[in-house]
Amino acid sequence: MRNEATVWIGWEPREASAFAVARSSIKRRLSTQIPVRGLVLDSLIKQGLYTRPIGYRDSAADRPVMWDTISGFPMATEFACSRFLVPIIAKTGWALFCDCDMLFRDNFARLVEGLDPSYAVYCVKHDYRPINSVKMDNQVQGQYNRKLWSAFCIFNCDHPSNKALTLEYVNSVPGRDLHAFKWLKDEEIGELDHAWHWVPGHSSPDINPKCIHFTEGGPWFDAYKDVPFASEWQRELINWAE
Repeated sequence: MRNEATVWIGWEPREASAFAVARSSIKRRLSTQIPVRGLVLDSLIKQGLYTRPIGYRDSAADRPVMWDTISGFPMATEFACSRFLVPIIAKTGWALFCDCDMLFRDNFARLVEGLDPSYAVYCVKHDYRPINSVKMDNQVQGQYNRKLWSAFCIFNCDHPSNKALTLEYVNSVPGRDLHAFKWLKDEEIGELDHAWHWVPGHSSPDINPKCIHFTEGGPWFDAYKDVPFASEWQRELINWAE
């Protein structure tokens, strides 16, 4: 496979500042030039890449929640299922998808250099079972197998097993199958160091995080101003704004 790499960050209009920090924090630490792009649902729909039916239902939030009709399940973000289009869009090389609510503290380029091309996907294999029923701005906290694995995952776009991840497949199977990497065999999923996907309140406090995921909610939400590493996130936002 080629030694190319790209980064795709999920775009969510409600979390524009989070996206800005995720993009800025990863780019500032790269030792080599790696394209860092946003994964924008409206654009994917216009291109005919994302055709899953979307509904809206009333929720505890201040607006209707997006509903994935195929899954019969709410979508807390616009990139809930669209992330699995990344191998199709990137075409070749290693392609990182990450949620927008992340803060990078280390050089992603070094991580790519050590990846084994015999694996189809790399991720941190969390055993994440949140007890809260809501997260962020009153979004439903969904429960499903291998939760969080796909929030920071590196696709090997040239691996033959990922050829099963077609437009038809991504746009027709339940989201829980996508997030569980059902198109792959277990042994085709490589494991990353937990420092690369560190979750406040879940990951070990003994780990020095390389990338922090504010999955419950980050400092851009009033209710999460005091989460671990909030001040570091705020400094990154100021640096980006300047």
